[in-house]
Amino acid sequence: MKKFSIGFTLVLLLLTGVWAASAASANFSGSWVLDKSKSEGLPPQWQNLESYTMVVSQDVKQLTVENKIVAAARPMGDQGSSEQGTARGNGDGAGPGRGNGGFGRQGRGGRGGGFGMGMPAATYKLDGTETKIESTGRGGGATLKAELQSDGNVLLLTNTRTFNFQGNEATRTTRERWELGDGGKTLTVKRSTDTPQGTRESTLVFNRQ
Repeated sequence: MKKFSIGFTLVLLLLTGVWAASAASANFSGSWVLDKSKSEGLPPQWQNLESYTMVVSQDVKQLTVENKIVAAARPMGDQGSSEQGTARGNGDGAGPGRGNGGFGRQGRGGRGGGFGMGMPAATYKLDGTETKIESTGRGGGATLKAELQSDGNVLLLTNTRTFNFQGNEATRTTRERWELGDGGKTLTVKRSTDTPQGTRESTLVFNRQ
């Protein structure tokens, strides 16, 4: 009986160690800066992008994403873009634009075919349950969902948002697959966004700041 107790205790210690290592590897917290040279499928709205920083905070219950974007001044004397600024979006995409908008005027967000959503931050529950955000005007409401995969290094995010498109209610769904790499120094985000104009796919590579 004593030998069984010792053996059972050792098994529990080993399992606890494996669980702890997995939980530690699943922490995506940090300040992540986009590496444009390693990213693929970036939207044309990002041509004047100077920097894109994704600030992530995470605890055992939830994960919050805040995007900070700085754009360079546009050519041809665009007065609306003459000053650099910081714009914010939510976790489903990099652009701060409204409606179906994306990356636009600096510091204010814009309109067009980008990936922007217009919310200052997005918070996902890590227990797999959905988070519903009520409509805040033209932008519409959103449903957020997160799922941590068993290996602890992969996070799946889904953001479904309703908005007004040409006088009709439309839906945009963004799915992201987050994976840590290089010992937690890099974060690869594979993003697929379904919009009324079609599906856009991109791979974003971030370096931990």
